[in-house]
Amino acid sequence: MPAASAFTCALCCVVCPNERAYQGHLIGKKHKSRTQGVNILQCSLCEIAVSGLRSWKSHLKGRKHQNKARSRGVPAGIEPQGAGAPVKRHQFCATCNAYVRDEIWSKHSASILHQRRLRFAAAEAIREEASRDKHGITVSHNPDGMDFGVLEIPEATGGKQNTLTVSNSVPLANVLLLEAKLFSSSSRRVSRLSSFRIAFTGQTQVVYGRPLLIHVAFSQTLRGIYTDRVELRFRDTRLNQEFTIARTLRATVGEQAAFAALQPVAPFVPRKRTARAVERDVVAGEPPPALNAIPYKIKLPQAYIPDRMLPLLSSRMPVADTVRQLQDNFLPRALDEETYGRHYKTLLWAEEYRSDQDLQVYDIESTTLNRVGNLYYLGVPGLAEKRPSVLVGDNIRMQHTSSDPDTGKWYDGFVHVVHRDEVGMKFGASFHAGHSASQRYRARFKLNRCPLRRQHQALDTAFHPSRLLFPEPSPLTAHPLLSSEAIKPNIHNKLIASNPPQLQAIAAIASLPPGSLPFIVFGPPGTGKTVTIVEAIRQLLDRNPNARILACAPSNSAVDLIALRLRDALTPEKMFRFYAPSRFKNQVPDELTDYSLTNANGHFTVPPMATLKRYRVIVSTCVSASFPHGIGMPRGHFSHIFFDEAGHATEPEVMIAAKTMADNDTNIILSGDPKQLGPIIRSAVARELGLEKSYLERLMDRESHNIVTSHGISVVRLVQNFRSHPQILSFPNEQFYDGVLLPCGDPQVINSYIGTSLLVNGKFPIVFRALSGKDDREANSPSFFNAMEVLEVKACVEELRSNREVHTVDGDIGVIAPYHAQCLRIRASLKPVAEGVKVGSVEEFQGQERRVIIISTVRSSRDFVGYDLRHTLGFVANPRRLNVAVTRAQALLIIIGDPGVLALDPLWRSFLNYIHQHGGWKGDEPRWDTSAPVDVNAIYDEATQEAGGQDINELARRMENATLDNLVHEDEEEEDNTDRPWRELE
Repeated sequence: MPAASAFTCALCCVVCPNERAYQGHLIGKKHKSRTQGVNILQCSLCEIAVSGLRSWKSHLKGRKHQNKARSRGVPAGIEPQGAGAPVKRHQFCATCNAYVRDEIWSKHSASILHQRRLRFAAAEAIREEASRDKHGITVSHNPDGMDFGVLEIPEATGGKQNTLTVSNSVPLANVLLLEAKLFSSSSRRVSRLSSFRIAFTGQTQVVYGRPLLIHVAFSQTLRGIYTDRVELRFRDTRLNQEFTIARTLRATVGEQAAFAALQPVAPFVPRKRTARAVERDVVAGEPPPALNAIPYKIKLPQAYIPDRMLPLLSSRMPVADTVRQLQDNFLPRALDEETYGRHYKTLLWAEEYRSDQDLQVYDIESTTLNRVGNLYYLGVPGLAEKRPSVLVGDNIRMQHTSSDPDTGKWYDGFVHVVHRDEVGMKFGASFHAGHSASQRYRARFKLNRCPLRRQHQALDTAFHPSRLLFPEPSPLTAHPLLSSEAIKPNIHNKLIASNPPQLQAIAAIASLPPGSLPFIVFGPPGTGKTVTIVEAIRQLLDRNPNARILACAPSNSAVDLIALRLRDALTPEKMFRFYAPSRFKNQVPDELTDYSLTNANGHFTVPPMATLKRYRVIVSTCVSASFPHGIGMPRGHFSHIFFDEAGHATEPEVMIAAKTMADNDTNIILSGDPKQLGPIIRSAVARELGLEKSYLERLMDRESHNIVTSHGISVVRLVQNFRSHPQILSFPNEQFYDGVLLPCGDPQVINSYIGTSLLVNGKFPIVFRALSGKDDREANSPSFFNAMEVLEVKACVEELRSNREVHTVDGDIGVIAPYHAQCLRIRASLKPVAEGVKVGSVEEFQGQERRVIIISTVRSSRDFVGYDLRHTLGFVANPRRLNVAVTRAQALLIIIGDPGVLALDPLWRSFLNYIHQHGGWKGDEPRWDTSAPVDVNAIYDEATQEAGGQDINELARRMENATLDNLVHEDEEEEDNTDRPWRELE
C-alpha cells in the first residue's frame, strides 16, 4: 500500500501517485481481469486474507496488526502480498482467483460458480488454441479485416466481399486445406441461415510461396450486428495430422453516421461509491414561505436512523448478510399488531439510507451560481427528468471548492424556485459576502425526509386494528350485500351498467357496514379501476348524507384523474383537492383550480377547519394525506378512505391516512393490480424484507381476500378489458390472469392496424423485430443502451408516421425502454422527426395507454457468459415489467430485441414462441424450437451454456475454436439504481 505518497498494487505491479488514482486502478479492467472481481489483500505479518481496500485500511489500524508490527520492528503500513501467497487456514483457488477457507473448500469446488469458471477457462484455452496460426500455416486478411464495418442498408443488401489469405511458411511442408465452413452451418446448437458466404469448394493444397485466397461475402437487408466464425480445417499429409484455424466474422448494418453518433464517448468505468463525511460546520439557509403554508399543530417526529443501525446499513456486506443481521438484531421475531410499527420503521430506515446514498450520485464537484436578486440559481443536469427530483423546500448544501469538504464550512441552500433545468435557492446572510460570479462551489443534494417522517408518524400511532392490518375471513352472512341489479338503475356512468363485475364491486362497497374488512377492487390492465372507484364514491354520497370521503393515490396525476372525474358531480363547496405547498399552479389542471386554495403568497394551503369539515370529498396523494391529522382533524371524521392505484404505494404510505384518520368504523377501499409493478424501492435490503410488497398485495395473499373464496365479499376482480386487441391481450391474460379477461375494446381503435403493411401477419397486431445489437455503457454511467435498437426504433416511428393506410400521429405512439440511457438516446434520435412521441420506462407508462407501443429491450449480452440471468437481462427479466409493458398497447405492439438473449428467460421465451407461432416474427429465425413446451422452472442460461460446452467439445475434437456467444464471465457489480426512477411523493 502507501509508500510515502505512492500507492502500489502488488497484484498488477502498478504504482499509483495517490489514493484516488489507486482506487481508480482497483475498479479498472486490468485489475479486475486479474482478480476476477475478488479483491483479496493478504497481510504477511498476520497471515490472513482481507477483502477490499476499506477492510485493508481498517486491518492496518487494528490493534493486533499494530502489535505484530511493533514486536517484529517493521512498519505497520506494509504492502499486501499478491494473489496466491500462502494464507493460514485458506486455500487459493486459481480458477476463481480467490482465497477459500479450508472448511468450505469442498463446497466451493462443487459450487455452480466454480464449475462455470472451470468451463469458461477450458473454453478460453480452446479458443486461444484454435485462433493461433500453427504448423507453418498463417491466416491473414485484407486491411479491412474480417470486420466488414458499418454498412448502409443499400450496400449490405447488394453485398460486400472480403478475403482471407492462407499462406504456408514452411517450404517442404505438404498441407491440404480440407474444408472451409461457417460455424453456423456446422453447429448442432445454432441452426440458422448465415448472412455470410464462403467461396470454397474441394480440397486444395497450400503451397509455399503461393498464398491461397478465400473469399467471404456478406449480405443482409435488415439492421443489426451479425457475427459468425469461419473454420478452416487442414491436414499435414506428412504427419497425417489434422488441425483447425478459426477466424471471427462480423458486420454491422445501419446508418453509418447515426450509428457512429450513438457510440459511447468514453468506456464505462464503474463509479466507486464512497461515503461522504458528515458536514459539521453548516450555516443555515432561508426556508421558503411554502414550508409554513399549512398551519400544522402536530409536530412531525425526526425519526433519524438509529445510531446502532447505521454501521450495519453502511457495511459492504452482501445483501443477504445485512438482511440476516437486521432480522437478528432489529426486526421483531413475528409481525403482528403490536410489532407492526417497529417492523416497517426498520424497513423505512433501510430505504432511507439507500436513497440518501443514491442521491449522492448527483452531487456536483465544481459549478457556479447565478445570482438574481436574493436567489442563487444552480444548473442541475437531469432535473427535467427528475434525476434528481428537487421540490420547493428541498435543501442543497453548497461549499466553496477551495474549502476542505470534510472540515470546511457548508451553506444550506433552500430551494424556492424550480425551473426546467435549474433551481433558485436562498442562503443565510453570511453567504452573500463570499459570493462572486466566478466563485466555484461543490453541491450536495440532501434527502428530503418529510415523506419518511410522515410515514414514521403514522407507524407510531397506537391505532392498529387487526381488521385492517391482519384481517381474517368474514362469514358469508357478515352483512347483507346489495345486488348488482338493485344498484343498476341508479348508476351515473351508464357504461358500467353493462359490466357485471363493476356493478358487483360498486354494490358491495355501497353496502359495507361500518368497520368492515378492507375492500379490494382488483383491476387488471384496462378494466376500469378508477371508473369503478369514482362511481362507488358517488353512490356512497347519494345513499349516505353523512358520508365523508378521503380519496388518495400515490401520484398527483392519479389523484387529479379522480378529482376530474368527480368534478361533474361535486361543486368546489363539496370537494377539496389538497396540493402540497411545494407544487406550482402551472402543475395543476385548470379545471381543478377552483377546487384548491392558495394563500397570499400563492402557495397551496388549506381552509379553516370548520370549512374543511364541510367538504364531502377531500382528494390528496397518499403522503400529503397526513395534513388532516397534522392540522388537528379528529380521527374518524372520514367514513370511507379510498386508495386508487394502491399497488404502486408502499404499505407505510397507505398507513399515513389509514392509521392517523381511521377509527373502528372507517371503511378502507383499495383498487389496484398486484400483477403489475409495485412501489419503487431503492434498497435491495428493504426489498428483500418486503417493503416492495404493497398493502394491497399483502392483503390479497391472505385468506380473507382470496380471489376465489372471498369474491364479492372483500374483493372483486374486474374482467372486461377496454384497451387492447384480443391477440395483444391474450398472452398476458393467460400468464397473469388465469385467462379470465374479456376483450371489449372499441373495434375502430383496436383493429386500426389490422390488414396494413405494418404487420408481418396482417391479422396479428404484434411484431417482433429480431435484432442482434450491442449493449454499451457510457463513461461512469452503468445504464445500458443499444445504438442499433435506437436506429430501429427511429425507423419504426418514421414508418408509422409515413404509412398512408392508417393515420398515426406522435401522440398515438409510446416507446418503452428499460434503461435510462436508452430512453435518452431514443428521445434525442426522435427529436428531429417525431418530438411528440413519449419515451420512458415501464414505470412511467404504468396506468397509461397508446394506440402503438414500441418496446426496446436493449440487452444483447452474449459477450458475457456465466453472467447471472438477472444481470444479463436486467430489468427485462421481471414478469411484472413484461406484463405492464405489453398491456399498454391498444392496437399495435412492436418489440425490438435480441431473441437469443430474451429467450434465456422462460417467460420471454414463451412470449416469443407465441409471436413466432402467430406469424409476427421479422428477422433471423429463432435458434430454438418455438413449438417445444417451455419449462417455467428452467434456467435457460445454464442450458445454453451446457449446449455451448457441447459445441466446444465438438470443436475440440477437430482442434476447433469455441464460441463464447453464450458463455459469460462473472461480473459482481455493486447494486445500482441508475435506472430506477425517483418518485415525487408530495
